[in-house]
Formats: sequence, structure tokens, C-alpha cells
Amino acid sequence: MASPSSRKTERKRGRAGQRDRKRRLARTNGLCEMCLAEGRVELATIVNHKIPLDHGGDDTDENTENLCKTHDLKVTAEQFDHEKRTHIGACDVDGMPTDPDHPWNRSA
Repeated sequence: MASPSSRKTERKRGRAGQRDRKRRLARTNGLCEMCLAEGRVELATIVNHKIPLDHGGDDTDENTENLCKTHDLKVTAEQFDHEKRTHIGACDVDGMPTDPDHPWNRSA
């Protein structure tokens, strides 16, 4: 299987991209699909690709969903494995890790 970067799909730009975005948002009357599924009404501001273009997804209507900013951040973190890297922990005001098990905080 090819690596995701070798199968990257180019995003439409300019008027063609704007036309697609407007048509896709109209599909849900400009509302977030995930909020609707949760019984809430929130404006969609992002047309998200279910399979990201960077991962070889197609730039088709079937591969898109309309999301609010909150849901887009969550979905994007999952798509690009950002959540897996957040286990590192917090830092203090000096930028030092607060986790006692962090290598910088272990005694030699």
C-alpha cells in the first residue's frame, strides 16, 4: 500500500472550490451534521473530508461532511492522530514538564 503522502489528492482552488463548498454546505442548510445527530443546532463553518485529501481521500461530495469548529477540531485530531500525542502532560510556567515520570524529572 502506498504511503498517504504519495496518494495525496489536490484540493480545488478558486471559484471551483468556492462553488463546491457552497453546494456542500447547502446540503445540510449550513448546519453541523454531528450537532444535528446529537439533537443540537449549530452552524457549520467547515466542509471536512471524511478521508482527508492528504490520506488519499477524494474531493467528492460523498467524502465530505459539514461541521462546526468544535467538531472539526475533534475529527481532525482523530484523523491525524493528534490525540495520541497529548499524553505527554502539562508544563509549569517555566516550560518544565509536571509529570514526575517524565525523563527530565527522573533522578539520575
